[in-house]
Amino acid sequence: MAEKVALPLLLPNPPPSKPLFPSSSSSQPPPRQPAISPLLQDLFHHHRHHHQNPPLSSNLAIPRTRNRIGRPHDANRGKPWTHHAAISSQGQQTLSSLLDPHFIPSQLNPLLLRLVQSHTNPDQSLSLDVLCIVKGLAFHKKTDLALSLFQWFRNCKDCEFVLNCSVVAVIVSKLGKEGRVSAAASFFTGLQKDGFELDVYAFTSLITAYASNGRFREAVLVFSKMEEEGCQPTLISYNVILNVYGKMGMPWSKIVGLVESMTSAGIAPDSYTYNTLISCCRRGSLYEEAVKVFEEMKLAGFTPDKVTYNALLDVYGKSRRIKEAMEVLREMEVCGFCPSAVTYNSLISAYSRDGLLDEAMALKTEMMERGIKPDVFTFTTLLSGFEKAGKDESAMKVFEEMRSADCKPNICTFNALIKMHGNRGNFVEMMRIFEEIKASKCTPDIVTWNTLLAVFGQNGMDSEVSGVFKEMKRAGFVPERDTFNTLISAYSRCGSFDQAMEVYEKMLEAGVTPDLSTYNAVLAALARGGLWKQSEKILAEMKDGRCKPNELSYSSLLHAYANGKEIDQVLVLAEEIYSGIIEPHAVLLKTLVLVCSKSDLLSETERAFSELRKRGFSPDITALNALLSIYGRRQMVNKTHEILNFMNESGFTPSLTTYNSLMYIHGRSEDFGRSEKILREVLEKGMKPDTISYNTVIYAYCRNGRIREASRIFLEMKDSGIVPDVVTYNTFIASYAADSLFVEAVDVVRYMIKNGCKPNKNTYNSIVDWYCKLGRQDEAKKFVSNLHNLDPHAPKGEDSRLLERIAKKWS
Repeated sequence: MAEKVALPLLLPNPPPSKPLFPSSSSSQPPPRQPAISPLLQDLFHHHRHHHQNPPLSSNLAIPRTRNRIGRPHDANRGKPWTHHAAISSQGQQTLSSLLDPHFIPSQLNPLLLRLVQSHTNPDQSLSLDVLCIVKGLAFHKKTDLALSLFQWFRNCKDCEFVLNCSVVAVIVSKLGKEGRVSAAASFFTGLQKDGFELDVYAFTSLITAYASNGRFREAVLVFSKMEEEGCQPTLISYNVILNVYGKMGMPWSKIVGLVESMTSAGIAPDSYTYNTLISCCRRGSLYEEAVKVFEEMKLAGFTPDKVTYNALLDVYGKSRRIKEAMEVLREMEVCGFCPSAVTYNSLISAYSRDGLLDEAMALKTEMMERGIKPDVFTFTTLLSGFEKAGKDESAMKVFEEMRSADCKPNICTFNALIKMHGNRGNFVEMMRIFEEIKASKCTPDIVTWNTLLAVFGQNGMDSEVSGVFKEMKRAGFVPERDTFNTLISAYSRCGSFDQAMEVYEKMLEAGVTPDLSTYNAVLAALARGGLWKQSEKILAEMKDGRCKPNELSYSSLLHAYANGKEIDQVLVLAEEIYSGIIEPHAVLLKTLVLVCSKSDLLSETERAFSELRKRGFSPDITALNALLSIYGRRQMVNKTHEILNFMNESGFTPSLTTYNSLMYIHGRSEDFGRSEKILREVLEKGMKPDTISYNTVIYAYCRNGRIREASRIFLEMKDSGIVPDVVTYNTFIASYAADSLFVEAVDVVRYMIKNGCKPNKNTYNSIVDWYCKLGRQDEAKKFVSNLHNLDPHAPKGEDSRLLERIAKKWS
C-alpha cells in the first residue's frame, strides 16, 4: 500500500493577510492558485480550469434600476399580493380571470388575445402587465399557469418582445421555491437554446434555485456559465454563491478568490456578505479568519446584528473554543441583542461536541427559564451528544422529552437515531428507523445515506457499503464531498485501501475539491495501515498553510504511529499535547487513551485518562472501553470492576467493544463459560456480535480443552454470516496440536484454505512448536517437507523458516 499514497489532493493556499475588502480595488486579477500539491501530484493529474472576467469599466456598468430578487424590504412581504400600481385595468381583469377557480385552460387563448388587443399601441405597458400577471400567478402558486402564459406569448407572432428576463426570473425563482429545480433548469436551458437573451437576474434566479435545493455544484456551474457569457454578477449573485461555497466547504483560498473578483469588479460588500463570510468559516473551524472578517465588518461601518453574532458564536463552537463562544454571547447581550434559540443551539452543540453534556443540559434549562422554547435542533443536538458519549438511555430520554413537548422529529433526528443503533451493531433497529422516516413523511437526505455508509464501513461490511451507495444514486442523490469523504473512510475501514483511492479519483473527476474532511479521511486510511511516514508528510503539507490541521488530523497521526509500532513517536506527540504545543482537545486526549491501551502501555493509558479528567473533559464510551480492555488483558479484576461501576453509575450504555472485553476477561478466568453467557446477552439486546466476539468465546473453550463447545460456537458464527478469519482457525489448530491431534490440526489447515482463508506464520508455528515440545522433531521436519503439498500458495522460503525454527527449538 505504501507506494500508492501519493494522493492527488487539491490543496488551498494559505489565506492572505491583507483585508478581504481593500479600500481601493485592484485591477490586477488574483494570482492563479497551484492546482496540485507538490507532495501528492505524481499519482493522478488533475487540471483545474480557471476563468476570470475583467472588471467592467464605469461606462459599461449596468444601472441597478430593478428590484432585487428576494428583496427583504418588499412592502408586500408576508401580506396578500397586491397589483403593481402601473398595471392596466385589462391586465387586472386578466389576472382575476386566471385566478378564478373555475378557469379552464381552453379559456387562455381568448383571454390573452383580449389583453393584447387592449394595448392598441403595444409598448412597455404590455410587458409590465405580463410581469405583474406572472408575479400574481406565482404568488398564488399557479406556476404551471404562469408557464403556459409565458409559452403563449413565445408562440404569439409579434408578441415575443413583451417577455423579458424579469418574467423569467420570477418563474425560475418560484419553481425553485417549490422544489422543482429540474423543471426550472429545463425551462432556463430551453430558452438559451432558442436564443433568448438572459441577463444576470435570470441567471441569479437559477443559481438561487439550485442553492436552496442543496444542489450546490450545479449552482457553481451556472455561476461559471454566467461569467463565461460575459454576464457580470451583481452583489446578490456574489452573496448567493458565497453562501454556496460555505455550504460546500470550499477552501478558504477559493472564497477569498471570489471576494477578490467581486471587489475587482467594483462591487462593495453589504452586511449580508460579511455575515455569509463568517458562516463560511464554520466548516473548516476557521475562527481566526472569522474574527478578521468580523473586525473588518465593523471597520467598514456595518453594525453587527444578531445573525452576525450567532454566526461568529457558531464558528467558535465548531472550533471547540467554548470560552470564546461565551465571550461572544456576552458581547451580543451588551449590544442589546437577546440570545435566541439559534444562539443557545450553537452553545449546546459546542458543549455536546466536547462531551460536556451536563453543561449542555444546563443551557437547555436556562433557555427554557428565559422563555425560549427548545426546538428540534436543540433536542437533536443533545440526542447526538449522548449517543456519541455512549449514553443511549439518556439519548432516548431526550427523544421522549422531545415527543412529549410535541416537537416533531426532523430528518436530522432520525439520522442521529440511525447512527446510534448502527454504531451499536443493532442493524435491525437501525433499518426500522430508516423505514420510520417514510412513515413520518420525511425523506432520507444525503446525511441519511452518508450515515448508513459510515455505519456499514466502520463494521467492515464492504458489500453493504457498495449496496447503499447504489441505492443512494438510484434515489436520485448526487454524491457531494461528504459522500466521497465517507466512502473513502468506509472502504479504508473495510481494509480496501485501493478502493478508497478509486473513490478519491472519482471525486476529483466529478470536480469536487477536497477539503479538511478529505484530508482527515485519507489520514485515517493511512493510519489504519500504520503508514506514519506518509501521514507525517501530509500533515507537514497541511501545516504549510494549505489546510489547517485539526484535532482529528493529529488523532490519525497518533493512530498511524501506534499501528506502525512507533511507540516512541506516540509518546513524543503525547508530550506535545500535554504541554499545549498542540492544543489538548478532548478528542486528542481520548485518542491517547485508546492508542496507549492498544499498545499495552498501562501507565501512559492511565496518564492520558487522568489528563482528560483534569482538564474538565468527560470520558466517553471509547475511552472507558480502552481502560477496561487494558485492565482486562492484565487480569486487573478490581480495576475492571471500578470502570464497570463508573460506566453504570454515569449512565453509559455498554457497546459491543465493552462486551468483547468482558468476554476476554472471563474467557481467561476459571469462570470461562461466562464468556458465552455474555455473548448470549449481546444477542438478546439485538446487537450483532463480530468476529472478535466469536473468536474470544472459541478461544475460551479451546484453551480449556472444550473443543466440542468451541466447534458449536464456530458453526453458529458461520450461520450468523460472520466469516471466520485466520485467528479463528489458528485457535483450533493450536488446540488440536496441543492435544497431539496433528491429523485434525492439518485437516483444519486444509479446511481454511478451501474456504479462502490464507494461513499465516502462526498457523504453522503452532504445529511445529507442539511437535518439538513433545520431542517429535522428525515428524515436524516431515510436516515441513510436505508443506507445499498442503499449501501450494505458501510463501517462498516458508519451509526454510520453519526448519530454522525447529533447529532452534531442538537446540
